[in-house]
Amino acid sequence: MTPENHDLIERLPASEALRALAARGDIRRYRKGTLLIQEGDEGDTLYLILAGRLRAYSAGETGREITYGLYEPGEYLGEMSLDGGPRSASVIALEPTVCAVVTQRTLRGFIGERPEFAFELMAKLIRRARVATLSAKQLALNDVYGRLVALLNSLALPQPDGSRQIGMHMTHREMANRLGCSREMVSRLMKDLEAGGFVKADTPGLRLLRVLPARW
Repeated sequence: MTPENHDLIERLPASEALRALAARGDIRRYRKGTLLIQEGDEGDTLYLILAGRLRAYSAGETGREITYGLYEPGEYLGEMSLDGGPRSASVIALEPTVCAVVTQRTLRGFIGERPEFAFELMAKLIRRARVATLSAKQLALNDVYGRLVALLNSLALPQPDGSRQIGMHMTHREMANRLGCSREMVSRLMKDLEAGGFVKADTPGLRLLRVLPARW
């Protein structure tokens, strides 16, 4: 392993077990726009992000997309296909990205040596299942504004001055893909929230200045 790859793994914001698993993977680099996973394809590899950012999504026949999540260093994707089934979503690099690619065989061997990691993997799957359930509920029961508020609240972290910070930059198109609506709708709602003094752009992401109103 090169010193550069070793440093990436050592700096990984993840558990010691996940860093140890990453060290057993094949380190690969992807350019922005590279499609790592194609929905429906067969595959038995896990992609553990060491640097960069990935987006998991599905696209309809009309080209309309819905985003399931944006993922950063310390997170991984591809675990849903480890049962031998087809890939449940496509995954694309939003920026130059480095991943440790772990095969099913390597993962099985790792769990055999460190069975406690199986519980960490199960916990991750449970959390993602809960997020998927919540997303489906929001799509069914909330209007676009309600879904936007839920998304912003889920990403924001409290700050000492009482505001909340979203450290991840998302374009209005990316927001729309996550909410299942048009970019124009998101742009209009965000413009209204900014005019009302509820949010403002704050590099690299967004700052929520006040509690977002439940209705708009």
